[in-house]
Amino acid sequence: MRRAKVQKGFNSDILYKGLTYHVQTEDWGAQNPFFVSQIFRNGAVVKNIKIPYTKVLPAGQNPNVQAVRFALEMQHQSILDLLVSGQLF
Repeated sequence: MRRAKVQKGFNSDILYKGLTYHVQTEDWGAQNPFFVSQIFRNGAVVKNIKIPYTKVLPAGQNPNVQAVRFALEMQHQSILDLLVSGQLF
């Protein structure tokens, strides 16, 4: 099983209540094991969400590439869902 390397992130622009937000979700890698989502409005960060690997990946093992990629994508989609449902602001 290949050990996970830092994964490329996801970026989305989303319209909510007439305002455009940019959502960026990144993997900080095994040396700094966090998934970080930032929400931007007009180029400024308006919300920062940082989730440790331990909350979303199986404990006690080195995560593989597929597990990290899936968790990263799920976090990004969750942030988008929370944003459009009005639960973030």
